[in-house]
Amino acid sequence: MGLEADMATTKRNKKKQLKHASTRKTSAKKLAVKTGDGVNDKLLREQLRKVLGWHEAHADWKQALAGLDPAHRGVRPAGSPHSVWDLLEHVRLAQRDILEFTLDPKHVSLDWPAGYWPKSLAPANDAEWEKSVQAFFHDLQEMEKLASNPRRDLFARIPHGTGQTFLRQVLLLIDHNSYHLGQLVLVRRLLGAW
Repeated sequence: MGLEADMATTKRNKKKQLKHASTRKTSAKKLAVKTGDGVNDKLLREQLRKVLGWHEAHADWKQALAGLDPAHRGVRPAGSPHSVWDLLEHVRLAQRDILEFTLDPKHVSLDWPAGYWPKSLAPANDAEWEKSVQAFFHDLQEMEKLASNPRRDLFARIPHGTGQTFLRQVLLLIDHNSYHLGQLVLVRRLLGAW
């Protein structure tokens, strides 16, 4: 009986030690992330910045838009509900909305879904196309600045939001842009323009 009791006590003590060690590790991780200080925060911001302008594993937005014949900008190829123009304008409008919501408490979102898609099948001219491309990259750069700014607590809730954090907004933009980048490359392939 004495040996069994000793073994049970030893087993309980080991469980307590493991639980205590696990709690310490979890607390340390939470502290490193919560404070925004230290290596974890710096590495997270660097990775977010990279992913926003991703061009390591696949085509990026610059590559996807480069060299496209202006005649193809507004063409919806068979099998696709969208043209390159549709997709460029959609990501530009949605990205602007995400950025403005994140930073401006007075921001009013566009009407869903019509406000997030272009009103015309193709840009009116090269100037309209270039304006859209420049605006897209400008707003993408603004989100990169937000994600890189160590004074911005990525885990803080947006004061005028409904629970969204700054990190959630950055990840939302990455997810949305990546999804439509893939669609844009597919449209170009269907056009024979990739």
